[in-house]
Amino acid sequence: MDVIHYPRLDTVLAVEEYIKEHSGEYKKKSLWEHLPKKMMYQTYSVIFDYLEKSGKIARDREDKVAWIWNPILAKKYAARKDLQVR
Repeated sequence: MDVIHYPRLDTVLAVEEYIKEHSGEYKKKSLWEHLPKKMMYQTYSVIFDYLEKSGKIARDREDKVAWIWNPILAKKYAARKDLQVR
């Protein structure tokens, strides 16, 4: 995908916050339609792809978007000596 416009940090954070607040309610396109801040779909897709690839969001069997990132749990596992990233 050729990106014409990369999102600003405040836009990424706004999408993250909205997904956290409405986790499991919407599918990808419906989520974009309900965002309080309007943006181009391509910009939204760049943000969505980033959040999905970074493990912050996932989709369930119905294709609804859920916030799954848990920094406290990630920090706990990162501190364990018996676990390593390969």
